[in-house]
Amino acid sequence: MSERINMMGCQVDNLTMEETLQTIDGFIQTGRPHQHVVVNVDKLVKAAHDAELRRIINDCALVNVDGMPVVWASRLLGKPLKERVAGVDLFEALMQRSSKTGWRVFLLGAREEVVSEVKRQYEIKYPGLTVCGYRNGYWKPEEEAGVVEQIREARADLLFVAISSPKKEHFLGQYQAHMKIPFAMGVGGTFDVAVGRVKRAPLWMQKSGLEWFYRFLQEPRRMFRRYFIEDMAFVWLFLKEAARR
Repeated sequence: MSERINMMGCQVDNLTMEETLQTIDGFIQTGRPHQHVVVNVDKLVKAAHDAELRRIINDCALVNVDGMPVVWASRLLGKPLKERVAGVDLFEALMQRSSKTGWRVFLLGAREEVVSEVKRQYEIKYPGLTVCGYRNGYWKPEEEAGVVEQIREARADLLFVAISSPKKEHFLGQYQAHMKIPFAMGVGGTFDVAVGRVKRAPLWMQKSGLEWFYRFLQEPRRMFRRYFIEDMAFVWLFLKEAARR
């Protein structure tokens, strides 16, 4: 079992990327359902005000940190995390590994033209990859049961859910036990990055904790409120945590 660190109310596994992949290997070998989540500044802020989201995160079998500011905060608080495990990098590593191991993959989320393009591109990129099903991320409440059954019947080993937070966490928290996917992971906007609709920040910006700013520059109207209003509460959460220590 990995060491778990409490970061502002959320339990985080202190793992490297390679340790994370080894843990996921073990999950899939068991055949039992496991839920994964990544936490970043935005997720910690949301969880501070959403007790159900916080419960879902803390009940997940695997919790990684995706965000250099959270890694830096862990060091300043005296409980350093080993490294950032970015969701988009973990998705890429698992798609590659699935092509070699024979794991079956289900893709859920984004617009129809995006998710179908992810399937097309990755089956070319990684020969041997089996995408056993896919569906866009837009459905009416009365259609949700059908979406869940489609995923369950596909008998996937991995499920990637590219819908927004906290919707994806609540969706998996409610249905993962029924769908019985050995490893289910929320990947947010990763599908858009995977097919090139959204460009990823240069490596120096990723390492400098500025990937959020690069994202803001691409979609300023959509991301302004999140980054410059809502996520500013992270500073207050950090100060409260530091004061408690």
